[in-house]
Amino acid sequence: MHCSVVTDSAANLPLRIILEYGITVVPLSYYTEDAENVCVDVDAFDGKSYYGKMRGGAVVTTSQAPPERYVETIEPLLAAGEDVMFVSVSSGISGAFSSARLALMQLAERYPRRKIRLVDTRGVSLGEGLLVIRAAQLLRDGASPDEAALRIRELRERMCQIFTVDDLMYLRRSGRLPHASALLATLLRIKPLFLCDERGRISDYAKVSGRRRALEALAERYDECAAGAEGQTVGIAEADCPEDAQDLCERIRRLHPPKEILTVPCDPVIGAHVGPGALALFFLGGENARSR
Repeated sequence: MHCSVVTDSAANLPLRIILEYGITVVPLSYYTEDAENVCVDVDAFDGKSYYGKMRGGAVVTTSQAPPERYVETIEPLLAAGEDVMFVSVSSGISGAFSSARLALMQLAERYPRRKIRLVDTRGVSLGEGLLVIRAAQLLRDGASPDEAALRIRELRERMCQIFTVDDLMYLRRSGRLPHASALLATLLRIKPLFLCDERGRISDYAKVSGRRRALEALAERYDECAAGAEGQTVGIAEADCPEDAQDLCERIRRLHPPKEILTVPCDPVIGAHVGPGALALFFLGGENARSR
């Protein structure tokens, strides 16, 4: 029985990869000037224009996708006789996981003969997306849905996710940071670094002075924690800061060259919360690397 991999657009995957692995994507929404928008292919996303408008004062909001959207996307797969593995954005970051869970519970009742698996990556952007790709590879190589789900849950404990932002006010609007702290950090040119921790929640990692030192700190985290770099794909997501992303790529290649570096524009839904200039790094560390 064939099993389809389904995810949400917070996985930040380019269309070429979605097509290569036959991944189905549930789009998440963002709103500009009261208009609803979705983005499924980040390579086609005009990040420069989007983040340029945010720098100019445009306000972007997001909302939780309803369970019905997941049902509409996934039910045709089940009706066609497919099993489904849904690899989701972190339940600790987004309510999208809850919507997916409700939808899959409804579908399990309608299609009791189908295997439906839900995996919380406890990640976002390529911290989710790299695990989606791995799930598709496992199933393509003959793993059962149960085996693939177990392996992805093991790998998520090793998926290191670290990022920096250029303007803390976007995180403040998202409720991640008190206004006074954000204002003081901006005035002092302090650049914080954040982790997506083992629970899949955003947590403080370090505070450094200036953008250059922030890039160095991202590379240092990779140097300290990366395991088996030569056999893995490292992910970088950038919110209209391609030069910094290239700088980070070069630093990583000098330290521990990976098999591949996948660099993508930061998805607009995620970008609404982290703001222009955000830069994120994703890679596999050793056992339980996320709790270090």
